[in-house]
Amino acid sequence: MIAILGTGLLGSGFTRALRKRGETVHVWNRTSARATALEVHGAKAFAEAAEAIRGASRIHIVVRDDAAVDAVLDAAALPAHAVVYDHTTTSTAGARARTAAWAARGVTYLHAPVFMGPGNAADSTGVMLMSGDRAVCAAAQPVLAAMTGKLVDLGERVDAAAAFKLMGNLFLMAITAGFADMLALAKAMDVPAGEAATLFDHFNPGTSLRARLDKMASGVYEPPSWELAMARKDAGLIVGEAAVAGIPLAVVPAIAARMDAVIAEGAGALDWTAIARDFVK
Repeated sequence: MIAILGTGLLGSGFTRALRKRGETVHVWNRTSARATALEVHGAKAFAEAAEAIRGASRIHIVVRDDAAVDAVLDAAALPAHAVVYDHTTTSTAGARARTAAWAARGVTYLHAPVFMGPGNAADSTGVMLMSGDRAVCAAAQPVLAAMTGKLVDLGERVDAAAAFKLMGNLFLMAITAGFADMLALAKAMDVPAGEAATLFDHFNPGTSLRARLDKMASGVYEPPSWELAMARKDAGLIVGEAAVAGIPLAVVPAIAARMDAVIAEGAGALDWTAIARDFVK
């Protein structure tokens, strides 16, 4: 029997996928209606987390944050030798602390955050991360691999999965915020949003993303493909177009400020990716 603690969008998807494979699944959620709604799929809902995990071969947690994970684990009254896989996006400090604290009580805790939407969880696709003790990860591999399209083992550093999950989320936020600024600029220049989106019918920056990141991480910013000073000039044009229309931008002014700081250090003739140079070891 498998227990799922937290049956929001992802937890519900995991439950449905496990039931389709014929697994016996116990579910619990702080808002009980979300757990009982899964009984139509053959899961058994419980009012208390401690009841849901009784007799479970493994426990999956999918809740909001560090505080929620800690509260659920405490409420579950985990027995010694319990196996817990936590798919919650948490802090690195939380992942480290929980792994150590529960190991001291004889409980296996493995942080395994995901890059998944609800459909991925239900279809066992998407990406799942894990890291930590080699024996724990080896034992988890067949179980977790069955729940995802790709399981990535990031090595023995306990909080590596938490770190990479946060880096991934930051990138998604940056891309989305960049799109918002792009649409704001389009509005400022009287370009309809739908028409602005056709830019990517002709211009595909995605193919250069990895090469650009590798260049930034290398710490080598010459010869430049686009001088930082020239990129700063274009940032000024963008901000100016928006300002004329009275439309605020969220992302580009911050980028321009970073460019100004690096140019002030004498890096204007370097490749524009030098805005990352203070963060490269």
